[in-house]
Amino acid sequence: QVQLEESGGGLVQPGGSLRLSCAVSGRIFGFYVMGWYRQAPGKQREWVATMTGGGITDYANSVKGRFTISRDATKNTVDLQMNSLKPEDTAVYYCTKDARIWGQGTLVTVSS
Repeated sequence: QVQLEESGGGLVQPGGSLRLSCAVSGRIFGFYVMGWYRQAPGKQREWVATMTGGGITDYANSVKGRFTISRDATKNTVDLQMNSLKPEDTAVYYCTKDARIWGQGTLVTVSS
């Protein structure tokens, strides 16, 4: 019943910033974990960040200090603020609930 849809991807220069948004439709009850994963061409899908329903966040070492996951209760979205972007951040970014429900992904390209 829960559906996820990512948006906000695009082309950005190295050192730039981008904000991704995951729109959540349907109701979420009980304990849950929202997260972002990414998959670069030729690479395996990797975990980026997670946030529990209680607001506890965790980040992959590769993005810690640069990315921030947050929830906007008004818009019913889970966002990923990405700063100081690097070419290696280029990937399709996916939003997920409990690593079981996934969005279709949004492409982020970091290039000059």
